[in-house]
Amino acid sequence: MWGDLSGYVWGKTDQEIAVPVINERDKQTYYGAVDYLQGELLLKAYDAGNSENTIDYLRYLLAQSPNQQLLIFWDGASYHRSHLVQGFLSEVNLGLPEEQWQIHCVRFAPNCPSQNPIEDIWLQAKTWVRRFCALIPSFSHLKWMFEWFIRHTTFDFATLQMYGAFSEIKY
Repeated sequence: MWGDLSGYVWGKTDQEIAVPVINERDKQTYYGAVDYLQGELLLKAYDAGNSENTIDYLRYLLAQSPNQQLLIFWDGASYHRSHLVQGFLSEVNLGLPEEQWQIHCVRFAPNCPSQNPIEDIWLQAKTWVRRFCALIPSFSHLKWMFEWFIRHTTFDFATLQMYGAFSEIKY
């Protein structure tokens, strides 16, 4: 979020000064998946988190790894469980036995961000951007810095390692 409130006001000390604040916020939604083998985050920006964007992001992941089966751990967001997303997964997996699915999704325990490595990545990126927030002149610059950090950082931390070693699936 950007632009909650900032500015200065000068006036006489014996007079009340009213400053109207319009609660308009710039915001950005990101989808991200950790490539466990490379320690990199596959990042894509969207206007909102919803079923359509989730399906688009899953297509993006398939395009990034066309010859691999994908194992996706994700939270219980309503759009992850929607009929649209479930229909897409059924279509992609074409009624195959589970061990041959192109995309296999596993849900984290409810309300347990400590199981989700992406939360550590978002925290690292936000912390890095906050260090420079006084120097960031606009929301578009802030987004650029966030994305730059994500794309130029290799992630390796305990929550990522707790899921064991997955090997590349070769055909």
